Amino acid sequence: MNRRRRAARPLVESAALFAALGDPTRLRIVTRLCDSGPLPTLRLGEGGELTRQAVSKHLLALEQAGLVQSSRIGRERIWELRPQRLDEVRELLAQVSAQWDEALLRLRALLEA
Repeated sequence: MNRRRRAARPLVESAALFAALGDPTRLRIVTRLCDSGPLPTLRLGEGGELTRQAVSKHLLALEQAGLVQSSRIGRERIWELRPQRLDEVRELLAQVSAQWDEALLRLRALLEA
């Protein structure tokens, strides 16, 4: 396997993670969990125009991407952030940024030559 394919593999495997964060509603949910800590489904939908079913749909997408996890307390489902997945996002973005920096340096060297 060549070097580019090995470098791209983590990005491809993280596509669901970036897709989940790319939705504004899901990003708001993640932000709310970052700010407030674990919350029940009903509280995550407060202040918005989303139904409980819509909030649940977004939470499922976040859960499938590994960004949140839930537990049951009585009849309520409590959601919490999985911060290690956000750390993975940060690392992947740092890698992409470093690759762009290298590419721009090569382009600059080529243009100056």
